[in-house]
Amino acid sequence: MQRLPIALALALASLAPLAQARDTIVDIPLADVLAMPEAQSELDGSVKFYLAGAATPHVAKRLGSDVSNPKTNGFNKSDEFGCKWAALSALKAFQAKAKSKGANAVVDLVSYYKRNETRSDTTIQCHAGAFVIGLALKGEYAVVK
Repeated sequence: MQRLPIALALALASLAPLAQARDTIVDIPLADVLAMPEAQSELDGSVKFYLAGAATPHVAKRLGSDVSNPKTNGFNKSDEFGCKWAALSALKAFQAKAKSKGANAVVDLVSYYKRNETRSDTTIQCHAGAFVIGLALKGEYAVVK
């Protein structure tokens, strides 16, 4: 009688590495995220976003840095769409905190997945797994002219 639960547990345990094995890196242009219809309705334009290395207006004041690490389920989503969705969630979080700090921009944005910094002046790095899609962004709140 005990053999069936043990056999089932062993079978399920052997599948666990397969579920976590996929980690596809997807580079998403920030411009594509900002062009999403959802971004047009949820980001009000009062806070601008600038990737590290991209042309940035003069920074008059820096107000601290932060990290946003959103995840989304990958079920029935393409890696690209899931990554854009996660990136939009990060930008919404940055926008809300920037407003509360009196900032009108988030500058020097870098990908910061698992605390590994990846810089690009055009793209955000995202990781798509078997079930979860996620990214991390680190940036600095600022007042720009």
